[in-house]
Amino acid sequence: MGLNVVLVDDSGVMRKLVSKALRAAGLDIAPTAEAGNGQEGLDALKGGKFDVVLCDWNMPVMDGLTFVKEARTSSHKVPIVMLTTESGDDKVQAALDAGANAYITKPFTPEKLEERIKFVTAA
Repeated sequence: MGLNVVLVDDSGVMRKLVSKALRAAGLDIAPTAEAGNGQEGLDALKGGKFDVVLCDWNMPVMDGLTFVKEARTSSHKVPIVMLTTESGDDKVQAALDAGANAYITKPFTPEKLEERIKFVTAA
């Protein structure tokens, strides 16, 4: 049985690219859940058991940083990997301080995605 993943990104194209990268990395991935913003991501977490969340930063309704904070306030222990174009050291630190387990900047390779997912799900 593969990893259960939630993709939280307002771009449907990006969600498809990430799904494709997950398959290209050779990870054993169960069918993924998708959310178009942080609120939908929180709703997905309430509705299922997931092994990892891949979350963008810039989204309408609820951004990724707020999503991470809300997920951690709600005691969700699922590992969260920020997958975003926001590359400044201050942004990375803010995400980690909020409770993200790892950070990947776009563009990314399937290998980098695999490395981070294995890192956060190994514990």
